[in-house]
Amino acid sequence: MKFKKYQVVNRLVVFVLLFLYCQLLIGQELTSSRNRFRYEIQSHSKRIKVDGLHDSDEWEEFDMIHELYNHNPIDKGLSTKETRIKMTYNHQMLFIGAWIYDNGDRVVQSLQRDSDNAHWNSDSFSVVIDPINSKQHGVLFGVNAGGAEIDGTLSVESSQTLYSETWDEKWYSAVGHYKDHWFVEIAIPFNSLRYTKDNDQWGINFIRTDKTANFYYTWTEFPVNFNAIDLNYMGTLSWSKPPEVKAKRFFVKPYVTGIYNEGRVEGASVDTDLEIGGDVKVPITRSLYADLSINPDFSNADVDQEIVNISRFDISLPERRDFFLENNDVFSNFGNENIRPFFSRRIGLANGERVPIVYGGKLTGNLGRNLRVGLMDIRTASTETMDPVQNTIGSFHYRVFKRSSIKGLYINRNILDENGYEQDSRNLGGEFSYISDDGKLNNIVMFHTSQTKGLPSGHFLGMEGSYSSRGFGAGWVFDQVNDSFRADLGFVPRTFVYNAEEGRLIRQGYTQINPWMKFTFFPKSGVLNTHSIRTWHHIYYFNRNPNERQYNLAYDAFFKNTGSFTISLNHSDIDLMYPTNFLGDNYDNLPADNYTHWRTNLSYNSDIRRRLSYALGINMGTFYNGNRLTVTSSTNLRFGYWGNFGISYDMNNIDLPENYGKTLLHLIRFNGSISFSNKLFLNSAVQYNSFNRNFSIFSKLQWRFSPLSDIFLIYNQNNETDDFTLSHRALMIKVTYRFGI
Repeated sequence: MKFKKYQVVNRLVVFVLLFLYCQLLIGQELTSSRNRFRYEIQSHSKRIKVDGLHDSDEWEEFDMIHELYNHNPIDKGLSTKETRIKMTYNHQMLFIGAWIYDNGDRVVQSLQRDSDNAHWNSDSFSVVIDPINSKQHGVLFGVNAGGAEIDGTLSVESSQTLYSETWDEKWYSAVGHYKDHWFVEIAIPFNSLRYTKDNDQWGINFIRTDKTANFYYTWTEFPVNFNAIDLNYMGTLSWSKPPEVKAKRFFVKPYVTGIYNEGRVEGASVDTDLEIGGDVKVPITRSLYADLSINPDFSNADVDQEIVNISRFDISLPERRDFFLENNDVFSNFGNENIRPFFSRRIGLANGERVPIVYGGKLTGNLGRNLRVGLMDIRTASTETMDPVQNTIGSFHYRVFKRSSIKGLYINRNILDENGYEQDSRNLGGEFSYISDDGKLNNIVMFHTSQTKGLPSGHFLGMEGSYSSRGFGAGWVFDQVNDSFRADLGFVPRTFVYNAEEGRLIRQGYTQINPWMKFTFFPKSGVLNTHSIRTWHHIYYFNRNPNERQYNLAYDAFFKNTGSFTISLNHSDIDLMYPTNFLGDNYDNLPADNYTHWRTNLSYNSDIRRRLSYALGINMGTFYNGNRLTVTSSTNLRFGYWGNFGISYDMNNIDLPENYGKTLLHLIRFNGSISFSNKLFLNSAVQYNSFNRNFSIFSKLQWRFSPLSDIFLIYNQNNETDDFTLSHRALMIKVTYRFGI
């Protein structure tokens, strides 16, 4: 029986490989958007005044883009709302002007900088640029109708383009409002872009978010199954002569942080401190930069959201520290969402506590058009429980064919004991990522190894891919991790299984198969924009035996008013290998046995354009040998441009028989965001988590008084939930200022 099951797996793998090979043989339709959509940019001897006013004739002499295409939810035909776009440049900057016509109704959620909600959920204008013209990496600049800015980097994962808003560069914008349109001007210094001096063809696209109609429009025409920011379906910005910067500049960003700490965990203690450090950015070439951070300070990073994790495995939390986030995809874009050989939160954090970083340095960028490289070296300081650690990470992405790439990753982690360097662990991996010219087919084959001093070497072998068309998508994941594979700077949660009876973690490998399929429908009339049916399955093998099986079916509906509805069914069959305890020592360990779950989930999100919006969800069904009911709810109240106030409540009612567990868990979160202007913001979060027994308050006031220069005032507090005894309180003021030399 086991042999037959593995025959099925092997046949599936062979079929996928043959399918990919056939696709390579027959070829794919070449993407023509870069040839079809071209803008010949003209220089301008004067500097455009970025003020949001178009009373003068400063834009008259330049060519105009006068039409955009529908992209989402309809990807056919021209937009019914007019948008005009012009570009020019001088020896310092690229200038963009956009006239966005409407009937005077505009949705602006917030003036918050670098906010998804403020930008993509508001009427906004964005420009995405691929200066290297490699279809692998790019940047985004955007402004909403209220003047709130967003900037970020673009990267390709599988065949989809993703963006990270953590990248921060110097640029300028202004918005003006008129009766039948709003006008935006953008100026981007060439010093803020990475490009090769001999490349006279840049990829570029423009995106208009029309939230009043819940539409997205783009300059180029391409299928809705790709994001509007897609790097493959850009047009061309053509230069008669590529822009040159007369002198390279490096930037210095020093900071000073004053800290007041009060702790009550092991007796009352109060201390104050003054920390000084800084970041230095050095251009090696126009497309290759070195970053150095001395005594980095992450006090201004947003607080993690509290979660209720009632599972057998760890859950990863997102990276929030600027040093690790900028251009992080060159290091982190390895493995898949289940297995990450490199996960930056392993550095400088241990068991949720901060480990001081002495310094960090990295080199990222392009060596030529096809090769992108990354090198990072970080040293953490010693603590009462840890020796100092030296972490070195190197990677490369080399483009082959049209859009495919060969990638390599090297990780070296050294513990510095009293005798000097002691080799602790090393990871080495390679991946081949194939993406068809039209982006519909992609497949990644990956192989990673680990070597740890005194332990046998390990490996991870994986394959992940998908095929996506306008109305149909299918994908596959195959992972095989052996018992000895370690990723001390990565995230591989299922390799550790906890035996509650013996009180120890057991390391073991596994094999996972994850196929999925999705059908999307586009009604021509009615209240729906799109609706879809999807199914996905996870099958895990331990020691060649199926250990866990999850089967899922869902229906999604997306309404024209921005609301959405989802219903899903889940069936799980788990062979629990060791006694497990989810809820604490007050309850008996759940015995090793076979457990079957049936669960149903319903969720609804209301129209986010309204002043009062809300979301409701209910998940109910069996849970091991008992039952579990989860209710989630949230509401947000918006006041004009300036204020967003939201509260959410998650309830988990777990009812297991006998003394295995019966409890009611509460998670309450309040979020408040006030935009005094598009340069001054106050963000606050109050969280109560009965499962983690933590009550926390976090508040951050940020004033961007100059480009890339800020003053932060941060307050942080944690209390026990039993009697609200103070655990920790901190007040910090941080000043950063960036200047070029």
